[in-house]
Amino acid sequence: MLAYILRRLLLIIPTLLGILLINFIIIQAAPGGPVEQMIAKLEGFDSASGGATGRISGGGGEVAQAGSNYRGAQGLDPELIKEIERMYGFDKPAPERFWIMLKNYLHLDFGSSFFRDAKVTDLIIEKMPVSISLGLWSTLIMYLVSIPLGIAKATRHGSTFDLWTSTAIIVGYAIPAFLFAILLIVLFAGGSYWDWFPLRGLTSNNFDELSLGGKILDYFWHLALPVTALVIGNFATLTLLTKNSFLDEINKQYVVTARAKGLTERSVLYGHVFRNAMLLIIAGFPAAFIGIFFTGSLLIEVIFSLDGLGLMSFEAAINRDYPVVFGTLFIFTLVGLLVKLIGDITYTLVDPRIDFENREG
Repeated sequence: MLAYILRRLLLIIPTLLGILLINFIIIQAAPGGPVEQMIAKLEGFDSASGGATGRISGGGGEVAQAGSNYRGAQGLDPELIKEIERMYGFDKPAPERFWIMLKNYLHLDFGSSFFRDAKVTDLIIEKMPVSISLGLWSTLIMYLVSIPLGIAKATRHGSTFDLWTSTAIIVGYAIPAFLFAILLIVLFAGGSYWDWFPLRGLTSNNFDELSLGGKILDYFWHLALPVTALVIGNFATLTLLTKNSFLDEINKQYVVTARAKGLTERSVLYGHVFRNAMLLIIAGFPAAFIGIFFTGSLLIEVIFSLDGLGLMSFEAAINRDYPVVFGTLFIFTLVGLLVKLIGDITYTLVDPRIDFENREG
């Protein structure tokens, strides 16, 4: 197993390099980079105020009428364009910029944001509590609800309980998380009916003045609606997967043999079926956690005014804030690969018969 883990850890390096390289190439072809955005701002400022005309255009023969690679740069001083390129690091060719980025990443130096005047690492640390809160509690609640519910549906397959819970699950799955979030706001956050929950932020303004118990209650009070919105649209798949896994195991020969030996239904279910049926559930845990943690919370963050990693990454992509884009991409990918490896290790803990090392050999 140790050799398998070492191989997987070594494979993370080329995987990260490949993902960064592909995205770097795509970014180079995308229009509207930071240099173009700065040029657009200068042009807008120039047209709005004549006082800056002399500094920007240079006047007379110093104006660059042609030869610029940037759309909208005609009429601006070439030296000014070069200064903007130096400011954003675009005065070097693309391969050299990529190589510099990789060398910096080896020291976990992700650079500084183009537009936020802060280091990428500081921005990620600042936004991390929101994303961790949403991802962690949503995933935990989803598993704590889905697994017992799936087991109950499997043991009562075809009953009235199974029928009504399946109907509720399908309805919940059919409603997008952001629509359910809006419904929660209308009902419980002062939209049209009750004003029971806050609508903004992760904590209250007087959070520091509260006692320890008050801080905990305030924290979960703010998380109640966004976490509910995330859970309601994601627990359906896990519940049905749990049910089908248990149904598949319950019908196997070893379960019939265990019952014939006189074991109680509870002993059969949790002593024999549970371990085998849980393999598929464990396999889906990394994807579920990473999906909610990194991508699934973007609209929820926007709706509930939560400034987390999802919102920051989206704004960085829109604004072409490349250091933030590549810094978050690097961290997201690395965490995703490590969590996937942890999921494989957990496989062997649940069922020692699984041996990834011999399978690869």
